[in-house]
Amino acid sequence: MSFQQGLSGLNASSQALDVVGNNIANAGTVGFKSATPHFSDVYAASLSGGGASQVGIGATMSAVQQQFTQGNITTTNNPLDISINGGGFFRISENNAITYSRNGQFHLNNAGYIVNDREQRLTGYPVDTNGNVVASTPVDLQLSSAAIPPRATSDALSGNMTAVINLDSRETAPALAFNYANPLTYNFSTGMSVYDTLGVAHTLTTYYVKSATPGQWAAHATLDGATPVSLGNMTFSSSGALSSSATVAIPAGSFTLTTGATSPWSPGTINFAGTTQYGTDSGVTSLTQGGYTAGSLAGITVGSDGVIQGRYTNGQSRDLGQVVLANFRAPTGLVNLGNNQWAESSVSGPPLVGAPGSSSLGVLNSSSIEESNVDLTAQLVNMITQQRNYQASAQTIKTQDQVLQTLVNLR
Repeated sequence: MSFQQGLSGLNASSQALDVVGNNIANAGTVGFKSATPHFSDVYAASLSGGGASQVGIGATMSAVQQQFTQGNITTTNNPLDISINGGGFFRISENNAITYSRNGQFHLNNAGYIVNDREQRLTGYPVDTNGNVVASTPVDLQLSSAAIPPRATSDALSGNMTAVINLDSRETAPALAFNYANPLTYNFSTGMSVYDTLGVAHTLTTYYVKSATPGQWAAHATLDGATPVSLGNMTFSSSGALSSSATVAIPAGSFTLTTGATSPWSPGTINFAGTTQYGTDSGVTSLTQGGYTAGSLAGITVGSDGVIQGRYTNGQSRDLGQVVLANFRAPTGLVNLGNNQWAESSVSGPPLVGAPGSSSLGVLNSSSIEESNVDLTAQLVNMITQQRNYQASAQTIKTQDQVLQTLVNLR
């Protein structure tokens, strides 16, 4: 009797409709991966093996296979909404239990941890005290909201000041002796902000006076309008290149500070490498110094390599951590836990953890999410197909019932 075959067909089609229905229900679920039902035929087993006259006894569902194809990327306004473009999973921690997800909807909790909607923590590489990413065992990512302390321009970490300028070779030497209060006594001047040990800004102004000697300029400097000090002479070759020493020291103890910071101000040196004397208007190409005032955290960004960078109110930026991704040699072997999360299994193999963009891992997109990879059109077609299969299996049972009724009615 073919009741068993028809019943197995009903069960198989019903299970397939369950899978299709689940796919359709999660068409709007971020990071969801659609599934495909796999079926196999069933034959009665015997000790002597199969024969040519074997008749199958139906179908059974052998597996529900996840399809880890890429979903569409949609932009958002949250910098901690992160999508993965390529392979890999976010590594999520809850009480040291690790799961994996493609849902990148994260936010900060009140302790500074990056968490998902279930308060599970995103993991990654930490940074050391200098803001350098330490690629070690991933930890729960906790972003520090502490302010950046000020750095003086004279700090060893800030480096030397640099100035790249052009001094107009067509200028003539002033007739009067240098007096910074009188613009007629110098040919060019420029200023830049520098910082003391408390992060208070000061203005360092440099003045340049053309000498009667061809190719020679006298340089002077003042801080906040104090009495200028001489920086010596700058000499240029006939081609306009700087031929004297490019490094000019500001005399130590030249400027007294009244802000409560370390005084007198000792900025070190100014590097004039690249400064020229051409027959064009005097002007500044670049002025740099490494000092800054204190700054509070103003915002964060996540790079394609997973590095989380903090932006501060003083214009500085610092690395706060790096998101890591994990991949598997057989991702279809992962155990589906629900809530857009998977766990490793013996079938999937161990996780391969690394920085985004390395090896087989994809890159990250900040302020975006990965949509479900469900193709609604294909799912609706599958639903119609399974509905037909269900109807056909039911018809075989109906036909078999009619045959059986005919046998019962024989006289």
